[in-house]
Amino acid sequence: MNQSHAIPTDDPLDGDTLHEECGVFGILGHPDAAALTALGLHALQHRGQEAAGIVSFDGKRFYQERHMGLVGDHYTNPMTLARLPGSITIGHTRYSTTGEVAMRNVQPLFAELEEGGIAIAHNGNFTNGLTLRRQIIATGAICQSTSDTEVVLHLIARSRHASTSDRFIDAIRQMEGGYSMLAMTRTKLIAARDPTGIRPLVMGELDGKPIFCSETCALDIIGAKFIRDVENGEVVICEIQPDGSISIDARKPSKPQPERLCLFEYVYFARPDSVVGGRNVYTTRKSMGMNLAKESPIDADVIVPVPDGGTPAALGYAQQSGIPFEYGIIRNHYVGRTFIEPTQQIRAFGVKLKHSANRAMIEGKRVVLVDDSIVRGTTSLKIVQMIREAGAREVHVRVASPMIFFPDFYGIDTPDADKLLANQYADVEAMAKYIGADSLAFLSIDGLYRAVGGEDRNPVRPQFTDHYFTGDYPTRLLDKNGESMGNKISMLASNG
Repeated sequence: MNQSHAIPTDDPLDGDTLHEECGVFGILGHPDAAALTALGLHALQHRGQEAAGIVSFDGKRFYQERHMGLVGDHYTNPMTLARLPGSITIGHTRYSTTGEVAMRNVQPLFAELEEGGIAIAHNGNFTNGLTLRRQIIATGAICQSTSDTEVVLHLIARSRHASTSDRFIDAIRQMEGGYSMLAMTRTKLIAARDPTGIRPLVMGELDGKPIFCSETCALDIIGAKFIRDVENGEVVICEIQPDGSISIDARKPSKPQPERLCLFEYVYFARPDSVVGGRNVYTTRKSMGMNLAKESPIDADVIVPVPDGGTPAALGYAQQSGIPFEYGIIRNHYVGRTFIEPTQQIRAFGVKLKHSANRAMIEGKRVVLVDDSIVRGTTSLKIVQMIREAGAREVHVRVASPMIFFPDFYGIDTPDADKLLANQYADVEAMAKYIGADSLAFLSIDGLYRAVGGEDRNPVRPQFTDHYFTGDYPTRLLDKNGESMGNKISMLASNG
């Protein structure tokens, strides 16, 4: 996907949430491959809501359906699925960042190579993608998209190796950053995860057929069995043999290094019912809230989650503190893009379109608002104001993750560093005053580590990827350090 800086906007509420870029799903050898992939992508919809695509192969030719919008907007139509015949499919749901929202960037991307067609989809970001793009364009290559997934296709095409599998491995050896990737050919489904293991990828099985996807919730929706996590730096090659059997070849082409899963999968991105890195996400989020209550207690009458992300942590906070938990904010789950002209007056209703105060649970009470994270603070400001207008005596904000100081370059859409709340004020008291809270406290980095991994952070060799809190980036940032991120990428307007 594209480099992960937020698109500039005049809307003060935009850019105040973190966005995962993508979700991937693939299956090999199943007669209902397209329908199962559509269901899997539906379960991964939270990882990207701007576009979705599926590529299939029926033994003779490849078929492709790519659409802007939600999975359910297109892939519940039987006619759409009928245009995706075959038993091999990969799918992708996308959230864009600096890359334009256009059909040419919607994955999977497909290319015809000497050995036949290949389709690729990936979640994450290559930190040397623009550097490599510049190099291949300088040698005469033509790029049709602004997605760095296309760079992988060029590297595969240029590889001197004979087999598609070896060409694929040769290509990803040149890529740096955090990613999980799927590729499909006429007979193969190939899965790969970055050497650091920043982005998650799991392997499952349905009716004896292999499946790969971003989260276990996509296996659950189709009744598939979880087999294992794809290991960091691992490439798994599944191939249909002439007798119809499927071979599975797992390789470790990169130099072994410790896995460092992205902590934000636990804080925010993964669905609560998923298991990431062997840990139930809901349980870890509840533990974050319990640790937050231990570190930052407060006398209050009611614990209120900021839905939906803050709910498990708020339950943990309430359980640890003994203060009652109530749904003091009701979320409207049917809010989409507004058709109303976004004037400044209408923008003032932005939070209320998504959340409304449950006055009966708030009026006259000392309220603890529990959220999963604070990015810019503009949404927090509006929610605190809404709670005060509903009659709260006091409003105390508790955040179940540490302060965010640094931008991400591995597939999370984050504002530039100077737009982050933690970098705009000298201390927590000043931040609390800005958002209008009586007090504000964040979970410590060790409190987060204990909730997820059961032990404090090891500063010499951190167990997880946590640079957004600490500035400790787990890989080189070649594009950023070479000042090539975002340079000279043209934007061609697209109508669909």
